[in-house]
Amino acid sequence: MKIAFIGLGNMGGGMAANLTKAGHEVNAFDLSEDALAAAKDKGCTTFTDAREAVQGADAIVSMLPNGEIVKTVYIDSVIGHAPQGAVLIDCSTIDVATAKEVAAAADGAGYAMVDAPVSGGIAAANGGTLTFMIGGSDEAFKRAEPVLQDMGKAVIHAGDAGAGQTAKICNNMLLAISMIGTAEAMKMAQKLGLDPQKFYEISSQSSGYCWSLNAYTPMPGVGVDSPADNDYQGGFATALMLKDLRLAMAAADEADAAVPLGARAASLYEDFSGAGNGGLDFSAIIQTY
Repeated sequence: MKIAFIGLGNMGGGMAANLTKAGHEVNAFDLSEDALAAAKDKGCTTFTDAREAVQGADAIVSMLPNGEIVKTVYIDSVIGHAPQGAVLIDCSTIDVATAKEVAAAADGAGYAMVDAPVSGGIAAANGGTLTFMIGGSDEAFKRAEPVLQDMGKAVIHAGDAGAGQTAKICNNMLLAISMIGTAEAMKMAQKLGLDPQKFYEISSQSSGYCWSLNAYTPMPGVGVDSPADNDYQGGFATALMLKDLRLAMAAADEADAAVPLGARAASLYEDFSGAGNGGLDFSAIIQTY
C-alpha cells in the first residue's frame, strides 16, 4: 500500500518508520529538513510539498501539532489532491469541533476519514505499540484499521467523527488527575515516615492500584523504571499534558460538563509548566510536593 505520512515529529517519525517496516511504500512530508532526512534513512520517500506527497496514495496519515494546522493541511493540501479513494487518518490530538469540521469537509468531497489520536508516547510510537482511539463511520474505520494495526497494539472504534478525540482528552484528563493523586499520596506517606518503596509495595497491590503508580511510578528509585529514574526526561512532556488538559477544559465548557478535579489538575499543570518545566515528563509534578 502507498501511504502518505504528514508530520514527522517525535511521534510521527517513529510511526512512519513502522509503516515502512510493515512493507508499505511511504511518502513522507515535513517542514523540517532533519525530520525528512531521518525518514529517508528509515526507508521513506521524502517530499517538501504535501500536495505532491499525497499523489497516488491509498491512505493519508497525519500527526500534527494542533487543530489549526490539521485543518489547513487537509483543506489546502489533502482534500481534492489525494486520490478520491484514499482513506484519511488524522492521528493528531486536537479539539473535537475541528476534528468534526475536517471530517465533514472530507465527507463532502467523497473521502472516508477518521480521527485517530494515540496513547502510548514516543516509546510506543517507535516500538509500534500505540493504542488508537478512532472516530468515524464503520466503513471509514474498516479501511483505516489495517494501516493503524501496523503502528499499534490496539485499534478501538470509539464512535462517530470526533469520538476519538473525545476519548483521548477524557483519558488524559483522568491520567493527569491520577498522577497528581499518586504524587500527593507518595509524598505524604514519605513525610509521615513510611519508606516510599514500602508504600509502593502496599498500594500497588491494594485499592490504590492505578497506572500512574504501578506502571509509571513518579518517584525516583521506587517501583518500576520510569522517566523519574532519568531525571524526568523522555516519556510524555508536561507541555503536551497541558495541551490535552486545555483541550479537555474547552470541551467541558462546550458540553457544560462539571470537571472540578480536571480543572484543578489543569491549573496545577499550568503553574508547573509556567515555572519552566514544560520539557519534563508530566510525572515530574511530584516535585511540587
